[in-house]
Amino acid sequence: MSSIFALIDDKHVPLYRIVWIADVPHFCGNDDCTFEGDYEVRLEGDESVFASRIERDGVLKALEAWYNGHERGHDFE
Repeated sequence: MSSIFALIDDKHVPLYRIVWIADVPHFCGNDDCTFEGDYEVRLEGDESVFASRIERDGVLKALEAWYNGHERGHDFE
């Protein structure tokens, strides 16, 4: 059974809230940045969460499956 949620950094994020996903890791150069090397997942409302590469790839697959389910006119489940 598929879910409408993706697990990103211990948070269950609804797929419909995702606006875009970074293709390259975050780098800002700040010494105290804890997100360098992670991938930004931008959410509606100017919010972001940061995912590992494995989490990012999982979110991309979940979004594709969710979209393809709607494209064919079938339920997501």
